[in-house]
Amino acid sequence: MAELEGMVAEIVYRNEDNGFTVMEVACGQESVTAVGSIAFLQQGEQVHLWGDWVEHPEYGRQMKVTRYEAVLPSTEEGIKRYLASGQIDGIGPATAEAIVQKFGMDTLQIMQFAPQRLMEVSGIGKVKCAQIAESFAQSQEARGVLVFLQSYGVSALFAQRIYKTYGVGAVEMIRQNPYRLVQDIEGIGFKSADRIALSMGIEADNPFRLQAGITYILSAEAGENGHVYLPAEWAQQRAAALLQVDLALVENAFMQLVISGSIILEDVAGEQAAYLPALYTAESETAQRLWDLAQGDGQAPLMEMDRLEEELQRLEREQGFAFAPAQKEAVALCLRHRVAVITGGPGTGKTTIIRSIVTLLEGLSFEVALAAPTGRAAKRMSEATGHDASTLHRLLEYGQGGGEEGFQRNEEMPLEQDVLIVDEVSMMDISLAYRLMRALPQGSRLILVGDVDQLPSVGPGNFLRDVLQCGRIPSIRLHDIYRQNDSSMIVINAHRINEGEMPQFNAPEGGFFIERRGDMAEAVASVVALNTTRIPKHFGFDPLRQVQVLTPMRKGVAGTINLNARLQEALNPPAPGKAERRAGGQILRVGDKIMQIKNNYQLEWVRAGAGGQGIEHGEGVFNGDMGELVALDDDELLATVRFDDERVALYEYNQLDELELAYAISVHKSQGSEFPAVILPLVATTPLLMTRNLLYTAVTRARELVVIVGREWVVGNMIGNNRIVQRYSGLLPRLNRLYEELP
Repeated sequence: MAELEGMVAEIVYRNEDNGFTVMEVACGQESVTAVGSIAFLQQGEQVHLWGDWVEHPEYGRQMKVTRYEAVLPSTEEGIKRYLASGQIDGIGPATAEAIVQKFGMDTLQIMQFAPQRLMEVSGIGKVKCAQIAESFAQSQEARGVLVFLQSYGVSALFAQRIYKTYGVGAVEMIRQNPYRLVQDIEGIGFKSADRIALSMGIEADNPFRLQAGITYILSAEAGENGHVYLPAEWAQQRAAALLQVDLALVENAFMQLVISGSIILEDVAGEQAAYLPALYTAESETAQRLWDLAQGDGQAPLMEMDRLEEELQRLEREQGFAFAPAQKEAVALCLRHRVAVITGGPGTGKTTIIRSIVTLLEGLSFEVALAAPTGRAAKRMSEATGHDASTLHRLLEYGQGGGEEGFQRNEEMPLEQDVLIVDEVSMMDISLAYRLMRALPQGSRLILVGDVDQLPSVGPGNFLRDVLQCGRIPSIRLHDIYRQNDSSMIVINAHRINEGEMPQFNAPEGGFFIERRGDMAEAVASVVALNTTRIPKHFGFDPLRQVQVLTPMRKGVAGTINLNARLQEALNPPAPGKAERRAGGQILRVGDKIMQIKNNYQLEWVRAGAGGQGIEHGEGVFNGDMGELVALDDDELLATVRFDDERVALYEYNQLDELELAYAISVHKSQGSEFPAVILPLVATTPLLMTRNLLYTAVTRARELVVIVGREWVVGNMIGNNRIVQRYSGLLPRLNRLYEELP
């Protein structure tokens, strides 16, 4: 790591929200540029900087600062420049000149310890003196916070966030309970807070530490493994192992959390379940509201069967096809019940059923809304049905007025549509399901459509599977394949995989191939060649927009990290005039295919209205959203991203760690998406990842072409591994209990 000492000659740019600064530092006769989160430095100050030298394509050599220390100026000229920098309220260049002329090198000592003496300077009265003294004290306190935090390994960026959140009392608040950082400061997790706490001398058995460790276990298991709750005994054992303390200490801290309401303890299926409050509310309320909605079935159906048969025959004549018995049954089910579920694999007619239901309901003057969990899924739904579909966040008016947690639609302002059809429900976690159920008024109808054999949602819960397993909510499972087109081998093989049979490779019908590679390095080379040249040449697909590499893993030779580096090098190499920036351990370059990897509910976006009519504004980009990096502006320190649904968002440079290259993405991240061509490297890895439902999910992401790179025995092992990872979810027993209580 490089070091640099000098004086801040000029603050070229500063973002007051995040502290990102570009400044010129005078080092003897030389002037260098330093950039980074350097919130508290001002012109005229002496600084000691640590960081890395980088070569900016336009501005040349710069130091990227990771840590810094400020030393108050040691010359009269330096003091004048510091005071005149604008940091101290009430002092401009003329006042700074007068103060230094009066007190000389004692100026800063007097301002800190005897500020009343400033009234000895002409033009400074009692009110202005108090203003200057207060502002100077605050600047020194802010500096003290930074020094304190950096001494415990907190980066300048997080130090700025902490100071912005807590203000001048930050040091005392952190000394009392360093673990509050986990809840209050985005980006600081338990392990970071624990490192700070232990280095401050916090004892291993400190109650704050024990309680923070327990809640971290619950939160981490929800985020990483999809558990809505954990068995209380198991959660305590995990926490004791993490904290390396006696189990008895954790048990006591656990009960304190239960008493305070920070953990909800409830019997679920005969075991003591520990919930975080937000997930407990989401699960219990979703069960109750879904049950309440379903109880409206006492009314007559929307259409008598004789008339329904006539209407379906009319649709058959108009659209030139015949409904299968199962499809007719599915349509009737949805018209007969307040809540209905349709599940089935690709090609089983789900889209035909949705399109028909919408046509029939609109003929009855019902207002129908179509939605899906992600932008890609909503776009696919629109294209397949011919009707507008939106994301659930957009339907629930997220971020359009700053209501509770950003969702405007709830029981106080419910949705206005009579019927809601939600596709790709396998992607819907329990929290989003709760938001949806809150917004549905009694008397409305809900139709849930999805493929229960796909991987479960990225977020916690098993919503679709639990609803189906309940058995009391009307549902139908479609088995027969009706779609026969160029992608028929993909559809046929997807069903073969789901039934435990090997797919048919390299059949004359085309669309489903295997390239046999046993060595990982050879497999990666084939993936790159297929994506960049072979598939585009033989099938005409755009290698960036129509071909997608999916892989089960993140790390390793055939993981997303390595594949993205190789594919970026091949598809979007560096070039003169093409801007790029290092962020989050990767190079992001204009033209890159990227993915958002965390929910950012506050990020604003714009989109041209349909037909070029006006501009639509909104907030929120979400984990899994894909698009292209279209611009990097080093003057404004902003990156422009255009997502696949045409939303355009501006990212500050310090937000770029929310983006990842997406030439290759994990199968989990691909849920809800569909691509013309999919390349799937399958080489031996942990059995935990190589499962049947993962292979099935990957294959069903392709619309026209699947190319597996690997060996048949790996495919066979995945098909034979029908292990469904169990998630701790109480939705099913809650629904069962509600139905058992019926008279």
